[in-house]
Amino acid sequence: MRIAILSRYLPSDSKMGVGYQVHYMANRLVARGHVVTVLSLSPRPADAIYAVEQIDAKPPLRSLRASWKLRRIDWSRFDVLHAHGDDWFLWNKQVPAHVRTVHGSCLAEARHIPGLKNKFYMLWLAALETLSVCVADRTVGVSANTCRSYPWIKRVVPNGVDMTAFSPGEKESVPTILFVGTYQNRKRGKLLMDVFSRQILPALPTARLWMVCSDAPAAPHVEVLGALSAQQLADRYRRAWVFCLPSTYEGFGVPYIEAMASGTPVVASPNPGSREVLNNGEFGILAEDDELGPSLLGLLRDDAERSRLKAVGLQRAMTFSWDRVIGEYLVLYQEAISGRSCSGHIALPQQLVNHDDC
Repeated sequence: MRIAILSRYLPSDSKMGVGYQVHYMANRLVARGHVVTVLSLSPRPADAIYAVEQIDAKPPLRSLRASWKLRRIDWSRFDVLHAHGDDWFLWNKQVPAHVRTVHGSCLAEARHIPGLKNKFYMLWLAALETLSVCVADRTVGVSANTCRSYPWIKRVVPNGVDMTAFSPGEKESVPTILFVGTYQNRKRGKLLMDVFSRQILPALPTARLWMVCSDAPAAPHVEVLGALSAQQLADRYRRAWVFCLPSTYEGFGVPYIEAMASGTPVVASPNPGSREVLNNGEFGILAEDDELGPSLLGLLRDDAERSRLKAVGLQRAMTFSWDRVIGEYLVLYQEAISGRSCSGHIALPQQLVNHDDC
């Protein structure tokens, strides 16, 4: 199948989670024998085995400029378009069977993001997300939480996690907490650092906190790691005793799954993404702000509970493996192509024809 994937971001110049999802997905599709081209504002990553067509668009309003330029693409080269954003203006009939993945809810995030200007920006993006649903043949959300914000989206295909890259390993010799996010705003690294300094360190003087971010200040027993490569990040996940991400909002929460796949128990604030991924506390600990310190301290001291959460977390992580996710998307591609073929818009590739569908 000839697949075009649309994503503003790729790991070559962005740490946005959507870019990594697209990168891993495209590589997996190529490994299965499909021909994949990613259209992006980002250049081709060094480890990409797919083609990249870089879109040239300058600020201001870079996303809008790039989205409009997509109308001039020769789409006849592809059997299916899988968009992860920026597809708002692709309503022309020349576009192939069109699948859209909504990775989060800008509408929900507008309620949590600080600042009136930021709230208006998120609401504007929410309007564009709604428009993208109108132009796509099939739309899915990455979580039930995402679909709650857009009730006309009825189907969920979760984000995937590489179960070979993220796997259990030997733990540190001292109690270690891992955080991946930002110090400020909704990821709330600052809250975790305060809890660590005031409650964890006095009780466990050898404890360590690893902060995978670039905006945190120096503090005793805290290592600010900045940006890590995928291999370095996976190594930290494996070695940590506990992973903690006290976000006020997550539409999905890939880091929770990466931690579980690495055999590392999760402690999270009860936001929509963590509730869904951890199934309301079945596969990890959900702690309100006043319980975050006691929950972390109790887990760091309890070897048996960490072992239990490791076992159930690994089981949960398997449901987000790329093999499963790619299989669901291939079915979705076939449905979109078949629907277009039956309506007379495009020719269905011979290997996908099922005349009973028409």
